[in-house]
Amino acid sequence: MSVNISIRDAVKRYGGNTVIKDLTLEIRGGKFFTLLGPSGCGKTTLLRMIAGFNSIEGGDFYFNDTRINDLDPAKRNIGMVFQNYAIFPHMNVRKNVEFGLKNRPFDRSKIHQQADRFLKLMQIDQLADRMPDKLSGGQQQRVALARALCIEPDVLLMDEPLSNLDAKLRVEMRTVIKEIQHNVGITTVYVTHDQEEAMAVSDRIAVMNGGVIQHVGTPKSIYQRPANLFVATFIGRSNIMEGSIVSAENGRAVVELPTGYRVTFDSVAEEHLKEQPVKLCARPEELIVEPDGQEGLDAVVDDCVFLGLNTHYFVHLATGEKAEIIQESTIDSVIEPGTRVRLRLNTRKANLFSEDGEVNLLTGVHNDLTAMTSDKKGA
Repeated sequence: MSVNISIRDAVKRYGGNTVIKDLTLEIRGGKFFTLLGPSGCGKTTLLRMIAGFNSIEGGDFYFNDTRINDLDPAKRNIGMVFQNYAIFPHMNVRKNVEFGLKNRPFDRSKIHQQADRFLKLMQIDQLADRMPDKLSGGQQQRVALARALCIEPDVLLMDEPLSNLDAKLRVEMRTVIKEIQHNVGITTVYVTHDQEEAMAVSDRIAVMNGGVIQHVGTPKSIYQRPANLFVATFIGRSNIMEGSIVSAENGRAVVELPTGYRVTFDSVAEEHLKEQPVKLCARPEELIVEPDGQEGLDAVVDDCVFLGLNTHYFVHLATGEKAEIIQESTIDSVIEPGTRVRLRLNTRKANLFSEDGEVNLLTGVHNDLTAMTSDKKGA
């Protein structure tokens, strides 16, 4: 059975320091949900509150309709995968995987069969008799995941499970984790500070900063229409430029940059169609280099890096601001450092924020957090 997780007005304090304040979140059953944010933002603290490892100073936590605030962690039926794997060094792989079953009211005659199921699912059945010190990091992580799933928990919690692996193994294991989660269909809450990892595995992502959730949505919606400037700069790379809306009429806003270059946005929300200072945010792929362009931002190429499919250009603008551009590589030679170019902005994909960066001024921002907040006010 898939379990919905509801968190309402959660508060966490350490002494006089409030780490999480009035946090509300809904995690739908069977989904792969990721808490993403910089170190110290409160994501692991929130995960440990769900697990029952941290006290809860305020608010309510529910698994479906069951309030779990005061429920012992052992009775929450959760599986937990830690950053350091936490597999028992004195037990072989099979005994590690079977451990949780032996501490539950599970039919003893079926423990071996149940462990076999998850050893095979994680493709480590051939390692069943091996000791942990004879395993690679990726193999140890598979053992930890098999052990967590073997008890058939209602909820799987994972705290930075891939951070100790090398780059190649991280990519391999995130694919394994996503496939296993999809096959098992278990509600999963995953903590990471790695944006690419979060984008690769998640059905939904909650971006956190300073104990506050900034944006909840699909990887696509968060990347393309971030709710605010923090989300835009934390997810992927962004070029930020100061500007002003100098005219706004007929649903269109003309933005002027300090160089005098003007671009038109057709998708500014009606309530933001007015003259005002703004911050323009363009991903590296949303700035297009035109060596012979007649219009655009004047820039000089400082460096270029050929990476096969794409070429990265690093430029500085006439204002002195630096920018990064990613273009699809062509059979023509790359643009050499020192070359003067013009940059054209793809206004269909670029984002426009208020001067303080708190609000995306464009339409098409899908933030599940807004709906959660509205539901809470209406309750």
